Amino acid sequence: MIQKLFIANRGEIACRIMRTCERMGIGVVTCHSDADATALHVNASPQSVRIGPAPSVKSYLDGAAIIRAALETGCDALHPGYGFLSESADFAAAVEAAGLIFVGPAPETIESMGDKARAKTIMIEAGVATVPGGSHASDDPAQVAEWLETFEFPALLKPVAGGGGKGMVVLDAPPKGDEITAAIRTAKASFGDGRLLVEQMISAPRHIEVQIFGDGCGNVVHLYDRECSLQRRHQKVIEEAPATNLPETLRQNMIAAAVRGARALNYRNAGTFEFIVDAQGYYFLEVNTRLQVEHPVTEEVTGLDLVEWQLRIASGEKLPLTQDEISYQGHAFESRIYAEDPGAGFQPSSGRITGLAWPMDARVEAGIEDGGYVSPFYDPMIAKIITTGADRPTALAQMTEALTNTRILGVATNLGFLRQLCAATKVAEALANTGFIDANTDSLITPPPLVLLIAAAAAAEIMAQKPKVQGQTSPWSSDAWAGLCDRHQLDPRAPFGRLALAHGDQHAIACVQLIRDSTLWLNIALDGQSHSITATANCCDGMIQGHCGPHDWVAIPDILGVDLIFEGTRHRLSATNTAAQDELDPAARSPLPGVVSALPLRVGDIVAKGDTVAVVEAMKMENALLAPMSGTIDEVNCEMGQQVTAGQILVVITPQTSEA
Repeated sequence: MIQKLFIANRGEIACRIMRTCERMGIGVVTCHSDADATALHVNASPQSVRIGPAPSVKSYLDGAAIIRAALETGCDALHPGYGFLSESADFAAAVEAAGLIFVGPAPETIESMGDKARAKTIMIEAGVATVPGGSHASDDPAQVAEWLETFEFPALLKPVAGGGGKGMVVLDAPPKGDEITAAIRTAKASFGDGRLLVEQMISAPRHIEVQIFGDGCGNVVHLYDRECSLQRRHQKVIEEAPATNLPETLRQNMIAAAVRGARALNYRNAGTFEFIVDAQGYYFLEVNTRLQVEHPVTEEVTGLDLVEWQLRIASGEKLPLTQDEISYQGHAFESRIYAEDPGAGFQPSSGRITGLAWPMDARVEAGIEDGGYVSPFYDPMIAKIITTGADRPTALAQMTEALTNTRILGVATNLGFLRQLCAATKVAEALANTGFIDANTDSLITPPPLVLLIAAAAAAEIMAQKPKVQGQTSPWSSDAWAGLCDRHQLDPRAPFGRLALAHGDQHAIACVQLIRDSTLWLNIALDGQSHSITATANCCDGMIQGHCGPHDWVAIPDILGVDLIFEGTRHRLSATNTAAQDELDPAARSPLPGVVSALPLRVGDIVAKGDTVAVVEAMKMENALLAPMSGTIDEVNCEMGQQVTAGQILVVITPQTSEA
């Protein structure tokens, strides 16, 4: 068995591998760049080695420095994780040449599957169905153009190197310009290899994959399938196991094809056969010669530890179980949490995590911790949330709840986008294909009304200032709300505080009219209109959380404003100058539900600012509505004894003109 493992990766996968090593009694050494010196995987590791500056090409992609660090720390094996050097045949060969165990497939397997033309040829010979099109590749524009002459469009130009859809070009008609030359140039610049495959374009298929393991001695097993159709620009977002709405015959044929292909490769360690599926059947896409990001959903339904299997096979052991001993039950989902802003075109977000809370009833694989820093140098995926249920609807409902109960403040994330995605009808019915997200992005990113953001931010700001006095809710109490509310100089329109907040170039005034327990009644002036909003707010784990109607939010105020997560989406609201932004509302509104107990004035009467225009009795108290400005009573919209609601307009005043 491996004695000491060097983990040549970072973030959540480094933490994930460490957890299994600790359980198995295997020593661990991690590595880090300068940007990751205080990262979670470094803090959690018993030993960590600096391998270079922040840019990955000078650290996590520096194979020589990684191998040197592994040898110098006395490790006998190296796990590449995923990404970075995990699918570099040259790196795997160098690791083994240095006398270390490489936890992964043989270098020749990685090399053959890294070339899509060669991989396709091997699979065809193994009797695995492939995408219609040739298995030869070329970087000669004339040759590629000749191949296209035999195709029905749309056609796909696919680089033989790379992955994740990068460099692929869809042609809806025969090329008339330099599309082929440009595709070759892009492939060469991106991957160092300009050769292209020409294939039939399969429009909006499903993406299904099969997890396999081999011991390099001819023994191969599968750990069933996963659905990975929820993708954005060819990047997976939510995965699940097993795939649903899949004909059982097709499923079994696809699994058998994956096992057949793995045996043809004499596969060793973990691998994933990826297929695309349409109404005509399934087609081989590629083999990922490493552990997948989405491996936890397979672990959840099979009850197996895939990292343990990797380590045992790398140590020379046979497969831990036979195919007959492997089964699955239930259903699992995984959501990838990215530090990115969906509302800004999914632009990556970096910065300090100022507030963090994970859901209690879900598996969380995280690469960050509270107070940690999300670096701009690496992939923006910072965590994964996994839920498991007896069936698919249960697991999906648990995922929605887990996403709702996840709080990440300080950077933008895709939490709100994921919540919208889980709620989509086609996702709930397992009818989404790989084009679903890109075709429905606008409907999956629906910004809330600005007035609700203002209300939530104001409630958070006020509650952050609230004195810790039990049972005191009156602004007239000498010991309650000290410093926030001066009983000798009360603002008649905002006795519990007045805040000016800005969201981008939009400004608003929030007047807090009443607070009872955790409920706040606010009047918000925005874009020349007045809005009455009720919000709840409570302090919890250093954050303030609450609701505006059915909408949940969590926030942390600071001296410059409020960092707000509204239904999973981050918004930054800035504090502004109240006096400069104040706009008086000509309407006198009921601060809370109650009964009109006095109406001293009529339409046409002259009032001065601060005069009582109505009295509402509620909560065993009389609440006077004061004129917000001097002027003339223009409307009286209530009568004595009438039941009114919070925010209801009772009296409207025409402001006094400057001539008067």
